Amino acid sequence: MVSTALFNPKQEEVLDQVLNNSNWKIMINYGAKRSGKTYIDNYTFLMEVRRAATIAKQQGVHTPQYILGGTSSKTIQSNILVELDNVFGLQFKFDKTNAFNIHFSGLPAVRIVQAYTKSISGLAGIRGMTAYGAYINEASLANEEVFHEIVDRCSAPGARIVCDTNPDIPTHWLKRDYIDNDSGLYISNHFTLDDNPTLDPKYAAAMKQQTGMFYERSVLGNWVTGEGMVYSSFDKTTMVIDHADFAQRVENQDLSYYMGIDWGYEHTNEIMLLADDEQGNTYLLKEVSEKHKPIEHHIDTVKRIQDDVRRVTGNPGLRLPIYADSARPDNVGAFQDAGLDCRFAYKQSILKRVELLSAKISAHKFYVVKEDVDLVIDAFYKYVWDEKSGEPLKQDGDDPMDCLGYGVATRWYNLHHDDSKDDEDTFDNLAELGF
Repeated sequence: MVSTALFNPKQEEVLDQVLNNSNWKIMINYGAKRSGKTYIDNYTFLMEVRRAATIAKQQGVHTPQYILGGTSSKTIQSNILVELDNVFGLQFKFDKTNAFNIHFSGLPAVRIVQAYTKSISGLAGIRGMTAYGAYINEASLANEEVFHEIVDRCSAPGARIVCDTNPDIPTHWLKRDYIDNDSGLYISNHFTLDDNPTLDPKYAAAMKQQTGMFYERSVLGNWVTGEGMVYSSFDKTTMVIDHADFAQRVENQDLSYYMGIDWGYEHTNEIMLLADDEQGNTYLLKEVSEKHKPIEHHIDTVKRIQDDVRRVTGNPGLRLPIYADSARPDNVGAFQDAGLDCRFAYKQSILKRVELLSAKISAHKFYVVKEDVDLVIDAFYKYVWDEKSGEPLKQDGDDPMDCLGYGVATRWYNLHHDDSKDDEDTFDNLAELGF
């Protein structure tokens, strides 16, 4: 065990895993800000680079490579390199690719290659390389594809990956696929604010005055949903089901199938298949999320989904109603020309769409069949209110919520709209809609 004069008990736990546990492939240290993660992670980085150099020497490799990942050159500099200089007096000489060497006596110099993880362009610097390990700073902010590429690049014998991160939403892919994975190849360490005994007491006290999500993340280091969630009643533990559960719920019932579409090209194009049972429950059965696809591709996708529903229902002539964003009338027209029953979605009021879907969720009449969805579960937790406008905040990643709203609200509007009443009368009395 390393001296407690240098490390606190939580940091010693991490060091023990680094020095005495040879079974893991990925270590993730996560939790509260200012909890001591960065100090131990940077120290671990140096130990792992030395370990990589030792393995490379045994293999006769003269220039082993190691990946240093962060969201940008600036964050790598401020979070890692400056701290290594401040704590250990280490300074580095960069080549024209921004790589640098770390050299331990008697061992080959290890070439440290920087990878910028926030966007897919970060792959350029590491494609094709064989790495002896990686250190990824702020891992929850990494593009998932870039993260997986770094994992793939660490293919040298004995290569290991160390990550640090602050918490994010509870459905984040890093938590779901790695922290919650108990395979033994992935290990994690949870830091709280109280794990750092050297923290200024006044700072710690001020942090503990926070409430709600801020306290959970900044003090306890928990992965919790941000405040202001639009669909705050959505509970993935009860509302996300599998195919077997869905089949049991709708056994011997006639389902009404329909679809929603939110057009996108640079943003995600969302296509959803939904079904209502005889009790008024709505099921999201399939979600197709794609970018940079022509309209013909989306027509083929919807036709395949419609053919699948025809086979399930035994109705070869079934035409699914498709409720699509009216922002692209040309796409709606292309769908109609292809023989699809595509209609403009209800779009007069986003708050009405939110109200209708929220009522279903609150009444536990909405379910997601998990095997065939892409982005929607995470989107529920990211969809928050804009305090200034009083409407949901428009941001990247809200496409699934728009698509879902188009499908659910338009179906209810078409079923219950009375031309003798105005829209307000129709939507204000939710009891008339079965909620």
